[in-house]
Amino acid sequence: MPVPGGYSIKTYRYLRMAMVAMIVLLGAALVIEWSKTDPHCLQTSISAYYYTPVRAIFVGALITIGVCMVVLKGNTEPEDILLNVAGILAPVVALVPTPGQGRCHSVQMGISDAAANVSNNMGALFAIGAPCLVLTTIFVIRDRITNPDRWTPMYVLGLAVAVVLFGGGLAWFFADRDGFIGHAHYAAAIVMFACIVVVVLVNAEQFRRKQRKHAVAHSPANRYSVIALAMVLGPAAMVGWKALFGWDHAVLWIEGALILLFAAFWLSQTQELWNEGIRQDVPRSQATPSPLPSSARE
Repeated sequence: MPVPGGYSIKTYRYLRMAMVAMIVLLGAALVIEWSKTDPHCLQTSISAYYYTPVRAIFVGALITIGVCMVVLKGNTEPEDILLNVAGILAPVVALVPTPGQGRCHSVQMGISDAAANVSNNMGALFAIGAPCLVLTTIFVIRDRITNPDRWTPMYVLGLAVAVVLFGGGLAWFFADRDGFIGHAHYAAAIVMFACIVVVVLVNAEQFRRKQRKHAVAHSPANRYSVIALAMVLGPAAMVGWKALFGWDHAVLWIEGALILLFAAFWLSQTQELWNEGIRQDVPRSQATPSPLPSSARE
């Protein structure tokens, strides 16, 4: 009979692959919608496809990805906090539409009352977020009591970040509803993508230490460094091009590039950790070559 740990690894794999499936699902919906319009006509952002028949997939995929980010444990506490922040913000990006509806759509699906939609959906999100924060606080306190040797201040930091995000969003939602509807989408999207980029940078550093510790002969290139470099330089180049020459679809291509690079990162990390589940954190002081060749396979 398989050991219970085997089921945990399988569940972990399925959750990771579900995130990739959601990205592919969203991409397929976008391509199908594009095929029904003029080939030269594109919305100015992926978020603007909310106002097209892509809406259901856009909202569902982002919420699913957000849940997976929160549920999955990061390799390190900083990575876990960043994934949690990105996961908390993903539903906000989905539920608060971008103000620009765009002009490229096979069938326009406008919102009769955006304020009512945001009020209902974000109200529900805040309603479920409050008990989740309470439960998380209980788990952190219980873990501190039962496992004091494993407890670190990063637990408190992660909880504090979640409380600040939740409390700040809730206050903004009730104090300035019009401002929330007009700007929450952009604020959440920018922070979400920033967290994802930092997650890749953290993995690039951890993978470098892992390679140095094992000193594997003919060790492969640090794939995370390549992805991180593309995530930083690609959008920067696009922003520069837009500033110099103007480019209506800069946001669309920046979002698309970051999403594809995130999928590449997630697939690469899934392949690396297929049997391990979690990469063991390698402290900087231990990231020195081993005197004997390691048989570990990257």
